[in-house]
Amino acid sequence: MKKNIFTAIGVAATAAAAAQAAPQRPNIIYIMTDQQAAQAVGYANDEVNTPNIDRLADHGVRFNNAYCAFPLSGPSRSAMFTGYNPGSVGLRINGTPLDETLRDNTLGQIMSDGGYETAYAGKWHVHTNPLPAPHAFGFERLHGFGDEGLAESVVEYLQRDHDKPFCLVASFNNPHNICQYARQQNLPDGEIEEVPLDSCPNLPANFAIAPYDADVLANERSLSYRLYPTENFTPDDWRRYRGAYYKMIEKVDGEIGKIVDEIDRQNLWKNTVIIFTSDHGDGMGAHHWNQKSALYEECANIPFVVCLPGGRNAGKELPQLVNNGIDLMPSICDWAGIEVPGNRKGKSIREVVEKGRPDVPLNDYVVTEALFDQGGSTQGWMLRTPDFKYVLYDTGKNREQLYDMRTDRGEMRNLAIEARYRDELLRHRELLRQWMTENPLDGKTAPVSVIPLK
Repeated sequence: MKKNIFTAIGVAATAAAAAQAAPQRPNIIYIMTDQQAAQAVGYANDEVNTPNIDRLADHGVRFNNAYCAFPLSGPSRSAMFTGYNPGSVGLRINGTPLDETLRDNTLGQIMSDGGYETAYAGKWHVHTNPLPAPHAFGFERLHGFGDEGLAESVVEYLQRDHDKPFCLVASFNNPHNICQYARQQNLPDGEIEEVPLDSCPNLPANFAIAPYDADVLANERSLSYRLYPTENFTPDDWRRYRGAYYKMIEKVDGEIGKIVDEIDRQNLWKNTVIIFTSDHGDGMGAHHWNQKSALYEECANIPFVVCLPGGRNAGKELPQLVNNGIDLMPSICDWAGIEVPGNRKGKSIREVVEKGRPDVPLNDYVVTEALFDQGGSTQGWMLRTPDFKYVLYDTGKNREQLYDMRTDRGEMRNLAIEARYRDELLRHRELLRQWMTENPLDGKTAPVSVIPLK
């Protein structure tokens, strides 16, 4: 036991010394919202006003094909801070305790051991909420759960004297309050201005439930009225829902602006990598869906912006596929000059961002897992390739779907039922089979038996 302890200390000391010697290591600022879809940002949608997120996009590179690891907060965040797919380490349900083997190998601890100052403000929710102690998982806790005062705590931290480069996380709760809005509950982060109906956004083009959509989603909605109290929503109710959702995004954008203003004041753009994203999206009324957990684009496709030091490649859009869960740790470690420990399977996006070209390879495909843990326990998987999106649920009618992402981002035409797309269907099935084999649930069982054979 002593040998292992001294070996671990020696490795950490060597890593820290090497990291300290590395020249010009950038600061890292990671800004995250909760439940914000990729379509729910001003630079992509003129129905919502997000001038501060847009400022980040103007300074940075944005990925249009970034996906969460899991459309639920706890599992998604577990991927970000452990570097593992949620299912492979048994973190598919909110509040699941972190295994002891993971606790000392989270991102904050890795960065701290590598010579970085590390600080965290806001929602944690990897397993508990907020961080369980003033110093936990390698982070100094600046602010607990809740958006009020969060930005101010971050600004105060940025104004400190720093002897080392820092890795700072600002994790906001909004627009997650849309969950309480749908249930007609009080909003945790304060009320929002009511939007008159004639000023609410119109219904999305994919408002209807598509023919050949998975019927298990309607079943899940019926089993959990608390999560999905929308069965009797009228079109006007859905418009009000969308209007409230955008107001919550605009509210959190104002808080993000306080941080961006401080970045401006100190000109931290020159030596900082700034990443903006969300842990998952929201149904936004598409296909009559609210909340998350489903594998629709609105739930799984998230904003992802990376600002490089000096504004390099500012304003560029890139098509590469990104998993903002498992790809986060290797990317941040790459910029920090720190080796990623263990057998993490994500890929660093550093080369893609720094070259700023669409032809630089990254992921051939990305996978998003899903589990409805408060209804019928349906499991699902989404596999996204450059041109297609394959969705599989483990039960129900039309549980298998294939969509052409070049022409049908709204997912209204299920190609899995068309013979002429049979080869693409089989190709995507096989890719998912390989992924399941390489990423068995809880590290033990590959659920390949759910993949159709016919």
